Amino acid sequence: MKTLLFTLEFPPFKGGIANYYGNLTNYWPLGEELVVLNNNKGELDNYHGFLSWWRSYGELKRKISSSKIDYVIVGHILPLGTVAMLLSLFQPLKYAVFLHGLDWTSALKSWRKRILVSFILRRSDRIICANSYVAARVNEFYPSGEDKVAIINPGVASQAPYIDPLDLQDLQKTYNLENKITLFSLGRLIKRKGVDQTIKALASIPKSLLNNLVYFIAGTGSDESYLRKLVPQFLNDKIIFLGEISEKEKWLWLKQADIFLMPARDIEGDYEGFGIVYLEANLSSCPVIAGNSGGVPDAVEDNYSGLLVDPLDSNSIKEAIITLANDKELRQKLGRQGRERAINDFNWEKQISQLASLITH
Repeated sequence: MKTLLFTLEFPPFKGGIANYYGNLTNYWPLGEELVVLNNNKGELDNYHGFLSWWRSYGELKRKISSSKIDYVIVGHILPLGTVAMLLSLFQPLKYAVFLHGLDWTSALKSWRKRILVSFILRRSDRIICANSYVAARVNEFYPSGEDKVAIINPGVASQAPYIDPLDLQDLQKTYNLENKITLFSLGRLIKRKGVDQTIKALASIPKSLLNNLVYFIAGTGSDESYLRKLVPQFLNDKIIFLGEISEKEKWLWLKQADIFLMPARDIEGDYEGFGIVYLEANLSSCPVIAGNSGGVPDAVEDNYSGLLVDPLDSNSIKEAIITLANDKELRQKLGRQGRERAINDFNWEKQISQLASLITH
């Protein structure tokens, strides 16, 4: 069976969805290349004008014919699911629809979109959800399609990259981290990631513990200025913004970190679909503090690989920080268990093999 991935987001495009689809092609197990039709050069949707995606209908039809495609994996329910659904009305076409989080929320924002989504799902062969939260929402919307719904979480590499001990020593020396507990956040600097609540939590931690903590924030985003203004003066030397960091630096910081924090929350339907970075932290034997919202509970097992907190309550985040900061053995235990869980339950080979099995049966 020859399969096509039909997507708007694909490497070198950044983000969790592009990462998922890049690994889908890297680990495709069916003995032949997974064909990709993406929008990296604007071939499918240039985002200008009404029905700007319509060209993708012809592109998909030509690709199916020229590559002798038997099955299409649709990476975005709107607008690409519309294209696959329409094409299936005029020629034999089996397709699966992928759903991650915000894409599903956005697809239900108007009654017109809901009608369209209903048609797309009814004609689909499979509905593949990246987390159990979205799967539950889909089953509520389309209960008769429950047998089509499957959950395939994102994955992670089988091991973290090698970190040169000298690089780690240089990092510790540069930031004077000896005998300090390092807290680390990584992601786009937008409110739903929970950096603002973490800053508020740190501001209320007892001074006796705060003296031993340093919090590093990596990433850039639309709310960076807002977040910087939230930092009280007495925390200026305790909260450090790193800006954009490289892939190598990411893994170096995850190795250095004693606690990884991303207490993500749902803001008007915009929520964390999963959070591969939680698994990456665990892969580096680092325990995590995560927001109990959206698809995050799939990525973080509470009291096993990290601690789930109420992301709307800075006191809940504070208590989790205090718990882990005061208990080195617990940090090590959660980090060790998290690493084993990431390797055994979330390796990309296993995840993609499950997906491939779904669409071939």
